[in-house]
Amino acid sequence: MRKLTFAVVAVVALAATSIAVAHGIEGAKTAKAVAATFSATAGSTTTRTCTTAEGKVLTVTTGKYTGTASGDPDLTGPITIAARSTINTTDGVGVVDGQFRIDVAGRDTSAAFSTVYDHGNIAGLAAGRARDPHLRLLGNVSAAFNAATGFTSGKIGGGTAGGSAVELGPGSCKASKTPPEKSEARGTITALTATSITVAGLTCAIPSDKSSDVNAKFKVNDRAEIHCALQNGQSTLTRIESKH
Repeated sequence: MRKLTFAVVAVVALAATSIAVAHGIEGAKTAKAVAATFSATAGSTTTRTCTTAEGKVLTVTTGKYTGTASGDPDLTGPITIAARSTINTTDGVGVVDGQFRIDVAGRDTSAAFSTVYDHGNIAGLAAGRARDPHLRLLGNVSAAFNAATGFTSGKIGGGTAGGSAVELGPGSCKASKTPPEKSEARGTITALTATSITVAGLTCAIPSDKSSDVNAKFKVNDRAEIHCALQNGQSTLTRIESKH
């Protein structure tokens, strides 16, 4: 059983970062408001799940997301986000933390962030440095977030959306059973929709770019052989052949 201490550590780490930044700006001689919007799509992600003693499903995803930020000069440019999300998918709440880097002329703007996730949206705090090494950055951050696809409607400052609060604590969590990396089945198609196919008890998701072709060539009660691979935690169809 795995103790759920990692989420607490993440929040404590950002709290320490925020305190350090606060101490660093006490002697500042200037202050100005800055803001930007951003979006970033998922590149590589790794996901694992477990079930708590209360029957709640926790999904932990680490990933790299890339996109564009636009706003004040120090916050405009390609953005790269390394994020770790810990989400109670049963109740739709959790935390998302990590770091972002905005590629601007000269030294990049970078910051660590920690946010609360609530039913598809995040809101929290970012702390780091602007491109000028003498300029500290401290700001609210919010966005719509999906671990598998990325960040949309993101804001750094500039009227960020308000957030929620969650309690984090220790507990036990049993690793959820995941499908094998690769699987295959041969037999009768017992179920077929635009998004999934079932053959001989094996159900696999159908990628959107294969859906129309599969449904045009196959129907329920046809015999087929399917090959599937684990993609984003789900068995996904990679090949299908007709069998007579």
